[in-house]
Amino acid sequence: MTTVRTFTPTSPLDPAAEYARAQLFFDSRAYTDAARILRDLVDQEPRNLSVRLLLARSYYHSAQLWRAEAELHRILEQDPAESYARLMLGRTLQRQSRPDEARPHLRLAAAMADDATQS
Repeated sequence: MTTVRTFTPTSPLDPAAEYARAQLFFDSRAYTDAARILRDLVDQEPRNLSVRLLLARSYYHSAQLWRAEAELHRILEQDPAESYARLMLGRTLQRQSRPDEARPHLRLAAAMADDATQS
């Protein structure tokens, strides 16, 4: 007899499979769908910066800029040296017409990129 495994809201989904599914949505520019999946993954694994970064990117590309900003701040709280998050935060602030707030993040991201190429 074959056992069929079904996933219900109370049974956790495989995080790696869900991340791959979210990446497929993101790659096909279905950013809102990707964000829905990633939000659940962040709830399951709040310290996973890769998931948070893809969530922030999904929010950014779906013009949910205040959500992108919040996720990027959370990433930078956990890892202040995350240069791509720093760059994205600067770009997110620019898109919100907040250039004065964006400038320090963009400068820091550029300095971090220069350090990486000189190493």
